[in-house]
Amino acid sequence: MSEPRVSSPRAVARIALPAFALIATACGSPRVTLPSGTGAPFPDADAAYTEAVRDCRGVQTLSASLSLAGRAGSAKLSARIDAGFAAPARLRLEGFPRIAFGGKPFFILVASGSDATLVLTRDGRVLRGAQPSAIIEALTGVALEPDDMRAVVAGCGLGTGQPADGRSFDHGWASVQLGGATTFLRQIENRWRVTGVRRGSLSIEYTEFSGGRPSAVRLHTTASAGTVAADLSIRISQLEMNATLGNAVFTVDVPKDAAPLTLEELRRAGPLGGTEGTDGPA
Repeated sequence: MSEPRVSSPRAVARIALPAFALIATACGSPRVTLPSGTGAPFPDADAAYTEAVRDCRGVQTLSASLSLAGRAGSAKLSARIDAGFAAPARLRLEGFPRIAFGGKPFFILVASGSDATLVLTRDGRVLRGAQPSAIIEALTGVALEPDDMRAVVAGCGLGTGQPADGRSFDHGWASVQLGGATTFLRQIENRWRVTGVRRGSLSIEYTEFSGGRPSAVRLHTTASAGTVAADLSIRISQLEMNATLGNAVFTVDVPKDAAPLTLEELRRAGPLGGTEGTDGPA
């Protein structure tokens, strides 16, 4: 069976990476306790938020290597994901064993708007027609749209906008409301940073800031009807923002003999498509 041709985000962007640079340790980062309660009015919230998103709100394209570890339901996840994003709503994700030199990805997901294609390269299966967020949820346990993922990796939580209802909390925390999500801020390295987000059952926590940017992010969801609980730690490396990512990044050649795959079959296979990226039930 023929293999799909791969145009990785960094290859198309012509970003050279030595093999050892693609390996990152994805040990679980410590949980951050986000504030609870109503807090107190924070008159300087607009200025604090503007400072916090200064470096990430203008990001239109992004590529990075993401070292993923954690759980989705009873399955343990471990993978390296080479990722590329472009506004609006375009992504490419390539999944590899977390510690590997070279080799081919075991899955490729590309999306442009609501048009998504997932290829399980080693199984010869292809999924078309599902929403990108539904495929990402089946792979990782966390439902995120492409633009949400771009914002998460860039350090802007779930995206930027006009903040409202600024609140302050003990220990230097503050928050603003943005489109149904609570974005938490804190002063780190003498300036405000986005340090967490809470939207429904999803919480996002940023840690390990270096040079003003978080190098670790944790995503946590609670179980609900039809979805499993997930707890994922992601280490971000080889981050490149606003580099050129051509159209070829967001397409994939599907082998002619690839067998169709349904979203329900993908969900039954388990996180990361039931590949070696999972360790099975604990």
